[in-house]
Amino acid sequence: MQPADRVRRFEAAERDAVQTAWKNRLPDAPTDLTVDRGGPAASSEGMMAVFVNVRATLAYDVLARTSFVFNVAATRTERQRILREALTIEPDGAAYEESEAGPGENRLLRLDAAEGPLRLAYEAEIELTPLVDTTDRLAQQAHERLPTAVLTYLNPSRYCPSDRLSRWAMREFGAAPQGAGRVQAICDWVNARLDYMPGTTDERTDAAEALLQCAGVCRDYAHVGISFCRALGIPARYVSGYAVDLEPPDFHGFFEAYLGDAWYLFDATKLAPPGGFVRIGVGRDAADCAFATIVGAANLTEMEVSAERRGGSDVPTDDANAISTA
Repeated sequence: MQPADRVRRFEAAERDAVQTAWKNRLPDAPTDLTVDRGGPAASSEGMMAVFVNVRATLAYDVLARTSFVFNVAATRTERQRILREALTIEPDGAAYEESEAGPGENRLLRLDAAEGPLRLAYEAEIELTPLVDTTDRLAQQAHERLPTAVLTYLNPSRYCPSDRLSRWAMREFGAAPQGAGRVQAICDWVNARLDYMPGTTDERTDAAEALLQCAGVCRDYAHVGISFCRALGIPARYVSGYAVDLEPPDFHGFFEAYLGDAWYLFDATKLAPPGGFVRIGVGRDAADCAFATIVGAANLTEMEVSAERRGGSDVPTDDANAISTA
C-alpha cells in the first residue's frame, strides 16, 4: 500500500481509463486522473439534464480492528455522469482499495481500520440525463423475449420471496393491464397498505414480514414492490441511492422494473421524485447494496446524507411518465 496523504481526495472526469481509479489505492492503480475544473459539461442536444450535488459523512468509534466495505459512491451509467467527486478518510494512514463488484458492478471501498475514531466523507457533482417515456407505451415483455442478463431478477432472493407471494400478487394485480401501469398499480397499493414507520423493521425483515405488520421503511416498500413484480413475470431489482427532496435526508431505497427494453425507476414510498434519484448500487435486494458492511466491532457515531438539486431541466414527476437512468 502507498502511504496515505493527509487528506485523500479524488476528482474524476468521465473517462473509461480512470473509471476505477482512486488516489492512494494499490500501487498498480492508474494515477492520471483527469480533473474537470470547468463545471458541468453540456448534455447531448435535445436531452434534458438535471444537476445534483450529493454528500455522505459516516463516523465510527472502532472498538477493535475492523474491516469495512462502504458502498456510498455514485455509480456511472450512460444517463448518470460524475462531473467531480472527492473522498476524505480520517485518520491519516488508513489503507484502502476500491473495486467494482456485485450484479450491478457497484463501486465498493474496502478499508481495514484500527481501534479509534474513523471518519469517511464523500461528495460528488452529478449530471443526470434521464430517459423519460409515457407509461402507456412501456409493455411487459414475454419471458422468451427478455435478455438473458435480466432473467436473474425474476428469481426469489433473500428479502424478496416472490415465490411465497405469487398467489397474493395474482389476486391483487393479475387483472391489471400489463406493463408500466401494472407496476404503478403495485406501487400505489404498497403505498396505501404500508405505514412508513422507522424502527418497525430491521436487517432480518423480508417483504412477507413487512406485509404482515403493514409497516416498514424505504427498503421494505421496495422489497414488496420487487416481490410482486417478479411474481407477475416482471424483472425487478433493488436500487440504493441519494434522493433530492427526501425528508429527512438519508440514503434511499427504491426499485427498477424492466419494461420494453430498459430499466425504469419506481418508488412505492412516494417520498421523493424519481427524477432526482442518484444511483449508488443495484442488486437483487438490499443485501447487495448496503451502504456499510462491517466485520468487527464499531459503533456508528455520526451519519449525514444530502442531495441537492442545483439546476437543469424539469423532469416529469407524475405517474403518467416513467424515468430511466440505467
